[in-house]
Amino acid sequence: MPDPGPVFRASTLLVAMLGLAACSGVSMPGFGSSTQPAEEPAVPVASMAGRWLLNSPGRGQCVMTFSAPAGNSGEGTVAPQGGCPGKFFTSRKWAFQQGELILRDHTGKPLAQFAGEGAQFEGKATSGEPVTLTR
Repeated sequence: MPDPGPVFRASTLLVAMLGLAACSGVSMPGFGSSTQPAEEPAVPVASMAGRWLLNSPGRGQCVMTFSAPAGNSGEGTVAPQGGCPGKFFTSRKWAFQQGELILRDHTGKPLAQFAGEGAQFEGKATSGEPVTLTR
């Protein structure tokens, strides 16, 4: 019966080399790349530039002016106008991320997430209440 020692050592060495290659970011032919492709900027699903009405049922509403995105970045600024419900008076930035519209406050903290396109978006504030954005 042949000695399994050399085969066992060779297979152990191969597994160790593949593991080290995966940790180092080196791609091995036939095993795919171990690095993630660069994430492309989000493309807005709607033209956000202009005036929008933010409504939180039972809490109030206010007008917000959205800037046009800078280039293909899919993000811009927000200028809330008086009397916004909840913490929406702190809204300063908007961005499309993974197909959703995100409103962020002056510190970059998310305030709400919306789905939709065109002239109406529906979503939830981070505090849980439903919110809508309409033209």
